Amino acid sequence: MRLLFDENLSEQLVDLLTDLFPDSLHIRRLHGSGAADRTVWQLAAEHGCLLVTKDEDFQRLSISRGAPPKVVWVRLGNCTTQQVEQLPRARFEASQRFEAHEEATFLALA
Repeated sequence: MRLLFDENLSEQLVDLLTDLFPDSLHIRRLHGSGAADRTVWQLAAEHGCLLVTKDEDFQRLSISRGAPPKVVWVRLGNCTTQQVEQLPRARFEASQRFEAHEEATFLALA
């Protein structure tokens, strides 16, 4: 399972989660800062990634456009990078089921 982290999440997550999500990417490493939502969406699809974001705008995109990419919405509010790192670790099996489900397009993690 490969992830693309949105700009609102730390680039450190790529390295911190490499044991569970190898070859994951961060939007700033692909495109730099300030990428439009459509660009982030397109890059996630092109690279075969689940899009991980704290931006609820992607929920609307996943409803209107469907997958790919599938969207994982991190609903933690203000938090540390360590807290964000722990969420996909704790919910790894749920993420695997989400990725495998043919019709699912959006997963909220809190």
